[in-house]
Amino acid sequence: MLRSELERFIGEDLGEWDDSSTLIPELTACGIIIAKEDCIISGLAEAVEIFQYFGLKSELLFDDGEFVPAMSTVLEVVGSARKILQSERLVLNFMARMSGISTLTRECVLLAGGVRVAATRKTTPGFRLFEKRAVYLGGGDTHRFNLSDAILIKDNHIMILGLKECLRRAKDKSSFTKKIEVEIESLEDMLIAAKEGADIIMFDNMDPAKIAEGVDVLKKEGLRERVILEASGGITLDNIKDYGRSGVDVISLGALTKNARWIDLSLEIENDEEWRAKSEIA
Repeated sequence: MLRSELERFIGEDLGEWDDSSTLIPELTACGIIIAKEDCIISGLAEAVEIFQYFGLKSELLFDDGEFVPAMSTVLEVVGSARKILQSERLVLNFMARMSGISTLTRECVLLAGGVRVAATRKTTPGFRLFEKRAVYLGGGDTHRFNLSDAILIKDNHIMILGLKECLRRAKDKSSFTKKIEVEIESLEDMLIAAKEGADIIMFDNMDPAKIAEGVDVLKKEGLRERVILEASGGITLDNIKDYGRSGVDVISLGALTKNARWIDLSLEIENDEEWRAKSEIA
């Protein structure tokens, strides 16, 4: 991450006068981070960056995106005891949040039956890059990072200008490198979007049976191979299998970032004998 970004995160957490960490004298200690539940671990790269900023040495025992069994040690850190305490909460916040997203994403990917699972822009302001990276580490697709990545014509665009005019303007104004996606709520609009040159059609809040019907219509019209089909809206762990069987290419869920539960992680300081023994073995 950018140094300015990292320092903003650190400044937010340390504040102006850290009396808590300075209770501890300047001595060397070893800490371990433990995953207290099964998870897809992520945020390790960010943890290393944070620890490095504080002058601490860390060793990864797992890779980002790897499955971690409950009660596993995922990282060891050595250095100033005071610095370990100062960096502890920021590291754990990154890892717990990102690992929760990666774990939920992997679960959705396994349930989707080979259909690509994507995130949305429903992210925490200022933290989107890391939440999107967590989706990627869980096996998902990041979708758009921002409004400049692709043109997405939504219901409000259509309400203002009409679907055909939106598509006309999109094709006229955008670069040839930029894909055009249309959010549709009816099979009539689906056909218009496909015939008028949309690259991606998103079935918005449409049930799997209706989507499957739309896919069949596109096949009969000879339009199916022209477009990427995406399902979005109201998709959960309980129904994602049905959407995976509907015939779409992509399933996007705001839930990957919006509803992901934080993973239970903790940093524990080891006693002198434990970490000095490890150092001698190493």
